[in-house]
Amino acid sequence: MVPQTEGTLRWEAAHVGAEEAVQGTGAFIYWNAPMRDGDVEAQIAVVDRIASGNYKGLVLAPDQALALVTPVRRAVARGIPVVIIASPLDVPPGGNLFYVVNDDAVGGRIAAERVAEALHGSGSVAILGVDPDFAGILERVRIFESVLAARYPHISVIEKRLGSPNAAHEQQVAQETIDEHPHLDMIVAMNGSSIDGALSALSSEPSSRHILLVGFDTDNPANIDNPHVVCIIQEDTRSMGRDAVRAILDKLDGRPVQPQTLIPPVVITRSNLNSAQVVRMWSQDWTLGRMQWSRLP
Repeated sequence: MVPQTEGTLRWEAAHVGAEEAVQGTGAFIYWNAPMRDGDVEAQIAVVDRIASGNYKGLVLAPDQALALVTPVRRAVARGIPVVIIASPLDVPPGGNLFYVVNDDAVGGRIAAERVAEALHGSGSVAILGVDPDFAGILERVRIFESVLAARYPHISVIEKRLGSPNAAHEQQVAQETIDEHPHLDMIVAMNGSSIDGALSALSSEPSSRHILLVGFDTDNPANIDNPHVVCIIQEDTRSMGRDAVRAILDKLDGRPVQPQTLIPPVVITRSNLNSAQVVRMWSQDWTLGRMQWSRLP
């Protein structure tokens, strides 16, 4: 199992889900990941090492859509069942390639609805963290803008900025956006680093300027208590990890496997942050089973 990075809330939850799936099966999870977001070369090296090893399946959360296509194809060509989680690659499922990914169309629609509700149907929005390396983020943006245009014509997108995994860079981008648009009402942050960067920038704004935020995929639950935050739309990586491993086990046992499974995101607010659903989704409970873990050298 190769997530985008290690030691973060989203991917540790995916690991818990994977361990849940192998309980009682005799299978073991080998977990390896780059030590920082965006380290594409390190992730490619891990995938290639796994493809040439004695592994029965691969679960991968790609760090970059285009760069991981060739390593994934190499693994599939060696007869290894591969399940892509989180955001898809630009390769259709089939044969030994499967997808258990976030339903980004649903996420984009929810974001538009939450923005419209918070702004009472009228206002200005900046979209931050648009990362073209992730097909899922591009789908979120597309659906978000199309729903606003069709249903909420008095809400305008006045800025759209590219994003990166670097929170300091995202803070600079957010500050520039805030400074350039004195009448900005809402920020929609398309990933966790853009949430962190935007909230850091907003913390220095005067209290008279209350810009709201709707975000996607935080690794910091404390963000949800921030007064600027309307909600966080969170991909359910625990379910992805569990269902991806189950798909590999089914494939190995000759049972039918869905080529693609869409996992709906969960809307998290201050009112449901401590609910059973959210607590379970973010569980870091390692009593579930055995773990084989390795860092990159």
